[in-house]
Formats: sequence, structure tokens, C-alpha cells
Amino acid sequence: MLSQVSKNVFMFASKNKTLNKAAKRWGLQLGASQVVAGTSIDEAMGQVRRLNEQGLICTLDHLGEFVTSRKEAIEATVCNVKTLEAIAESGVESQLSVKLTQLGLDLSEQFCLENMVTIMETAKQTNQFVTIDMEDYSHCQMTLDILKELRKTYQQVGTVIQAYLYRSQQDVIDFEDVPLRLVKGAYKESAEVAFQDKKEIDENFINIINLHLLSGSYTAIATHDHEIIAKVKSLVAEQNISRSQFEFQMLYGFRTELQRQLAEEGFTMRVYVPFGDDWFGYYMRRLAERPQNVAFALKGFFSK
Repeated sequence: MLSQVSKNVFMFASKNKTLNKAAKRWGLQLGASQVVAGTSIDEAMGQVRRLNEQGLICTLDHLGEFVTSRKEAIEATVCNVKTLEAIAESGVESQLSVKLTQLGLDLSEQFCLENMVTIMETAKQTNQFVTIDMEDYSHCQMTLDILKELRKTYQQVGTVIQAYLYRSQQDVIDFEDVPLRLVKGAYKESAEVAFQDKKEIDENFINIINLHLLSGSYTAIATHDHEIIAKVKSLVAEQNISRSQFEFQMLYGFRTELQRQLAEEGFTMRVYVPFGDDWFGYYMRRLAERPQNVAFALKGFFSK
């Protein structure tokens, strides 16, 4: 009961514009520096290099979402382009992840699509892959519509499917030829559209992982759950699926020992590396996901 109250509080805070604005003035305090790789591209690139040296590959995410002006969306587009250019120039092993609400999805789907095309042109020129992050349910179909449009021209783009949504299995089938990142889901959704029970979510997660792997398309399994990871290991061994067809993904700052262990075992292990000054919403969702994360954050804060 207490954990659910805590989750609701953090999820409410993640969408609070006043708190988000105040957080930008605080900087990466309150333990956020443990899970956010800095506020600038240079700081983030330094962390990517460090992770690469440990045998881990990355995907960079310039934090920001739910922008309210075209100016903000264009600035975010420019920053994402610069991130792709920095990856190419440095030679680090990293991809890019983007959020469509940061690129103006709530202002206009067409405007957002135009911004994505700008990013994808740079990705094409520098031979890089871009993942469109999935956000809350209200943006799900719009995200998939934009992905479908982009795939007509660009093959180096994919998205995320969230296992807690009832629709996820059909979405995996509809996009069976697209590289997908599969996750449990991190937003608070109603019982009308999403499973509420952890056991049901876990079962559906394994189902869609199995479904996409067997389609032959590249599959990214994004989880910190060691039981899910063990099941995936058994599944790929039983189905004789090549390790080149899938990867594990985890968030920057979480379960770092397990990340290194998987890399040492010969699995592709990608770390999701967020950066930027608009970190508050992302951080609140991480605290909401698991009660253990609150203790983790407080430990980081008081160790300063």
C-alpha cells in the first residue's frame, strides 16, 4: 500500500511543470547525478567513453519532454543533431534515443515529423541508429504513426513497445520487421489500457520478447529484472537464436555489476545514458518504478 502511494506521488511529480522548472535551478542534486550522466553533451560523452572501456555500448538520450513551444522543440532537435554529430566525431559506440513530445508532438504531428526527419537525415549521413522512446499511452498511436511514416525513407529507426499495455502483442506483430526495444513500461496507466498486476506484465513481457525474437528481427530487451534475463537466456539457447540478433539494455547507474557481468558473458549490453538539464521527470519516474530506488537516491544524496 505504502509503495503504491509513493509511486503515485513520484508519478504526479514527474509531470509537474513547476517542480520541473525548479529542478533545473537545483542542478543534479537529490541523488540525480547517480542516474543522469551530466547536463552537457561533453559530460555525457565522457561517461559513454568510460562505459565503452568496460565493454558496454550505449544509447544517449537528451532529456526533455512535453515542450510547449516551437522554439523549445527546434532547440531540442538541434541538440539531438549535435549529439549524433558528437557520437560520429568521437567514434564512441553509442546510438541515440529521442522523445517525440520533446520534438513538438503535442503542438503538431506534422511539425514533430519534420523535426524527426531533420534528425534522421543526420543519422543517415553518419550511419547511426535512432530509437524513438515510447511515452504515455495518450502518445502511443501517434508515435507508431510517425515511425511508420519515417520507415518509408529511413531504415535505421525503431521504437519501444511496453509490455504492460494490452495492445503490445499486436504492435509487435504489426512492426515485426522493425528493430524494437521491449520494456515493461514506466508510466501510470489505467486498467482500461494496461495490466496492473506484476505477474501479468512479466508474462506479457516474455511473450512479446519471444514473439519478436522468433520473427528474426533485432530485439533489445530492456530490463533490470534478473529473473526475466535468466528466462531470455534460456529462451535463446532453446531456440538457437544468435547473440547477434538481440541485446540487453539497462539504465545508466542501475545494476552496474550485472551490466558488466552480462558483457563479460559475451552478451551485447547497452546502457541507456540520459543527460541534460531537463532531468526531473525522468528521475521521478525512476523513483516511482521501485521503492528500492528511493533508498538508492537518498544514499547518493547524503554521500555528497
